[in-house]
Amino acid sequence: MRYEEVIAVTKENLETIFPGLGYTSLDMEGANVVLYSKESHKFLEDPEKIKKLAQSIRKRIIIRPDSSSLVGEKEAEEQIRKIMPEDVTISDIFFEHDSGEVLIEVDDPERIQAYNSQIIATIRKDVKWAPRIIRTPPIKSATIRMVREFLKSESEERRKFLRNLAKRISRDPLPGENYARLTCLGAWREVGRASSLLMTKNSKVMIDCGIDPSAVDTDDPASGAPYLNAPEIWPLNSVDGIVLTHAHMDHSGFLPYLFTIGYDGPVYLTAPTRDMLLLLLMDYIKLGMSENRKVPYKMEDVRSLIRHTVTLNYNETTDISPDIRVTLRNAGHILGSSVVHFHIGEGFHNLLMSGDIKYMNSWLFNAADSRLPRVETFVTESTYGGRSDFQPSRQEAGERLAQIVRLAAERKGKVLVPVFAVGRSQEVMLVLEEKYRLGEIPKVPVYLDGMIYEATSIHTAYPEFLNSNLRDLITRKKENPFLSDIFTRVDAPETRENIVSDVGPLVVLATSGMMNGGPVMEYFSNWANDERNFLVFVGYQADGTMGRRILSGAKQLNVRRNDGFKEVKIGLTVESVDGFSGHSDRRQLTKYIEALEFKPKRILVNHGDERNAVEFSRALSIKFGVESYAPYNLETVRLR
Repeated sequence: MRYEEVIAVTKENLETIFPGLGYTSLDMEGANVVLYSKESHKFLEDPEKIKKLAQSIRKRIIIRPDSSSLVGEKEAEEQIRKIMPEDVTISDIFFEHDSGEVLIEVDDPERIQAYNSQIIATIRKDVKWAPRIIRTPPIKSATIRMVREFLKSESEERRKFLRNLAKRISRDPLPGENYARLTCLGAWREVGRASSLLMTKNSKVMIDCGIDPSAVDTDDPASGAPYLNAPEIWPLNSVDGIVLTHAHMDHSGFLPYLFTIGYDGPVYLTAPTRDMLLLLLMDYIKLGMSENRKVPYKMEDVRSLIRHTVTLNYNETTDISPDIRVTLRNAGHILGSSVVHFHIGEGFHNLLMSGDIKYMNSWLFNAADSRLPRVETFVTESTYGGRSDFQPSRQEAGERLAQIVRLAAERKGKVLVPVFAVGRSQEVMLVLEEKYRLGEIPKVPVYLDGMIYEATSIHTAYPEFLNSNLRDLITRKKENPFLSDIFTRVDAPETRENIVSDVGPLVVLATSGMMNGGPVMEYFSNWANDERNFLVFVGYQADGTMGRRILSGAKQLNVRRNDGFKEVKIGLTVESVDGFSGHSDRRQLTKYIEALEFKPKRILVNHGDERNAVEFSRALSIKFGVESYAPYNLETVRLR
């Protein structure tokens, strides 16, 4: 239905379902219908009626308090603290003006549930704000606080943006024959600068917009971009939205640039992906400035991106254009990462984009979700899709890392682990904590340098996105493995200098994971020539990166440091522990396709070097008897 029709039908049904109950305004924000009322608590007294209203218009209904009825923040906080039970510890109260919600951080949310729903109802009735009880994170995140404060300051702009988005989504469809096409803009027969464009008769949706990690040492800031000059994406205001699978820079690093050249539409993603995205983009800008490198956007553009984000929960289906609905599912790769299902038209076509995927339980996450509705076309990554790309188990990887730490301790050497701040660093932390706790490694200090500590704090703020075992450990603060006393945060240059000169033994986890900049270079340039030391890779090293050159056997490198370049001879032991990867290997990727309830009729292979992508696509065609192909960048594939 068009925007005007949705509003008219909702008003008519409101009079029938909620007779005599008044509201101050009714509007759409994005794909949702939003009702504002001075007595919002009365609408919420009967959830079945809300459900009936939503079903009548096939839209999600959000009930919000009218801003004129809200009690002032100071008075509201005082009343909330009086209403809450005395045995519940409140750590923070935060007011979100765009949604009319008040976030109440407490030590034990289950204790609130143990009382009854009357507490929530009383808060809503007395202060009018809509309460949302959340668990106090064991590690406070400055990034999450920054996001909350920024969105609060932009509440009115956000509301205007979402209203305009609603009208765009519900516009009239164009006449004529429908079609679905996918244009390959980056990460096809390569790893890095991931981006694709889904097109139908009515819509254009971009999936990811990343940066090539091997291009960061060039003077041209656009050298690592996807093919943004492809004619299909122009004009930019013809793109209905961008769906971000996860926050890693090879999938997200060029997103802010789009806002510098005229894009002003939505970016759909999970809430933890939004927070991680801000953290990584800020670090990218900061790192570029410290190394005197050109960065293709400024912090102002990052803020514009955050202003245009629309967060979705896993398994929540929403309209993003007149003929496309999207559902995000757990991808098992990093915090908040998503497998994306696109439902085109009324059963016209179904596209599944894997993004980066891990189809096995890890120390952090459950395996990628394969319980999906219809799929005609499946796009799969192939980072480890090569014929011999079979990874060891997590248990084997953990034991190998423990062996290296024990050997380094015997040598009185140092272990340097280049890590991605998001995902791999947390898994390595969990392994080191467990091995120490079980007495399988000596108690050597483990230093966390770069964004690792802040990224870890974001993980602890979203325990519902973690596997059940880790979620339980985090919520029981005394057993939280991330708070182990073996970990020390490096929060000042002086601390780093002391660690560099330490005689050891010790372990350092430092960004960046492919050694293309960041604090890891300071440690490496100082420790590389000492044969007692170890350099341990636990993640993929893309072609052209410093990490790949070292793994390929380089014995001498010109290394960029904060104070310039330094010629470094490599005498330490280089190890690669592959079982930590957040990517599925060939067996896991194949098992994921086997697990899909509806087998795809076509498989497209991306996000792998050319040899892996082509070879894996041939193997899939033979195994499943379907059309399987590894397209080139700038190629357009007609899906239907």
